[in-house]
Amino acid sequence: MRKVYYIYNPRTRTYDRIYPTVRQRVLSYLRRLFVGMGLGAGSFIALLLVFGSPSEKNLRIENARLVSQYNILSSRLDEAEEVMSRLQQRDDNLYRVIMQADPLPEELRTATYHNTNRYQDLVGMANSELVINTTRKMDLLARQIYIQSKSFDEVVALCKQHDKMLTCIPAIQPVANKNLKQTASGYGMRIDPIYKTVKFHAGMDFSANVGTPVYVTGNGKVKQAGWDGLYGNCITVDHGFGYVTRYAHLSKIKVKVGQEVVRGEVIGEVGSTGKSTGPHLHYEVHVKGQVVNPVNYYFMDLSADEYDRMIEIASNHGKVYD
Repeated sequence: MRKVYYIYNPRTRTYDRIYPTVRQRVLSYLRRLFVGMGLGAGSFIALLLVFGSPSEKNLRIENARLVSQYNILSSRLDEAEEVMSRLQQRDDNLYRVIMQADPLPEELRTATYHNTNRYQDLVGMANSELVINTTRKMDLLARQIYIQSKSFDEVVALCKQHDKMLTCIPAIQPVANKNLKQTASGYGMRIDPIYKTVKFHAGMDFSANVGTPVYVTGNGKVKQAGWDGLYGNCITVDHGFGYVTRYAHLSKIKVKVGQEVVRGEVIGEVGSTGKSTGPHLHYEVHVKGQVVNPVNYYFMDLSADEYDRMIEIASNHGKVYD
């Protein structure tokens, strides 16, 4: 109900009704309009602040869903990295050991991208840390998968050459030594027979008469044949796959450089040339550039008992000829 205003008239001693002017009415209407609009706008803003707009609500739901998906993806990537780690260990400690290949360097497997700006475009995004970490995991895993696939390609290639490798690996004694009596001196620290000081002996010595046949211990190609300083008349055979053998102090050489030889083939005769105190064969095995104990490369010649006897004889020094 609209309010009605009166004013006291002292002359007539009555209350006269007051009628507002047009201007007052307009101002009253405008005041009410603005107050209503203000209240409406304030209520709308308050509702937006408390509940948000429908589009904001949808965006929040979508953002939460994306964060959840990224967390799931990150967890799956962690599981994939564990599987990759087991594959790498199996590759290095099983497959490559069987094929006698060196393990891949750790720094190669764990190498990351050196471009520091690679993830610059992701900085500043919502949940940027989560997005960058997940992207970095994906990049690292992709690189590890690529490197592992190349490693498996190498192992497969070695498997295809396995039969050939078995014929090339040094696997017999370089002289006839059925009763092991020709074993003179083993690999390791020995007293030099000439200088009378303790020195490293890089191979095994087999005592034999001058002219005793010397056999190549695996298929390969003659790399050197001739005089070689303290080794005297010497033959070096490259067997491939990282294996090299050396036969020293020979009296006669029966092969030439570049000649292909087959395991068991006679390549020379025992002698006492070079730094030597008596007729014998000095025999060395090198694997990937490192000299190793030849006693581990007679497995086609020796039984288990004979191998133990060979180890015992070689470790007891015997007679050192060079």
